[in-house]
Amino acid sequence: MSLYDDAVLVLKSYEDGGDGGDREGQAELRQAYLDHLTAYPDGMWKRCADGHITASALVIDPERGRVLLTLHRKLRMWLQMGGHCEPEDATLAGAALREATEESGIAGLALLPGGPVRLDRHHTPCAWHLDVQYAAVAAPGAVEAISDESLDLRWFAYDAVGEVADASVLRLLEATRARL
Repeated sequence: MSLYDDAVLVLKSYEDGGDGGDREGQAELRQAYLDHLTAYPDGMWKRCADGHITASALVIDPERGRVLLTLHRKLRMWLQMGGHCEPEDATLAGAALREATEESGIAGLALLPGGPVRLDRHHTPCAWHLDVQYAAVAAPGAVEAISDESLDLRWFAYDAVGEVADASVLRLLEATRARL
């Protein structure tokens, strides 16, 4: 199965943020993502200038009530780990886990079961990102290591995230905590 096929299956099975309700238009976003993939056979890849599917993961340490955020080098915003799909990615979940591992420097991250936590569409300098967002749990005592894609990497208590990150990160944190 191709990454494209996996993305279609993941999106078709995605259920409005995982709680059965349509939080913040998740059903409409899901359909927009599916429509995008139908219209653009290259819609998984960065070269698709009309937008592309991306994969991200919020790294969370539930035992200590904190999340790891990266100060993105290009966007200069505190965000979850994530980015473009690569040809070697077999699944969207695998792409999200790869990005989280690369950008956090933490080996052994585990995605929360149940598939994506949220969908979020946002404009970036390269194009629209149709982000499929997961959550990854860090093992107790995990030590992060900054990557060349970040200006900084820092753990934040749940209640401190709103002081540094935008509303999309707060929505992802809220959905992740509900999934826990």
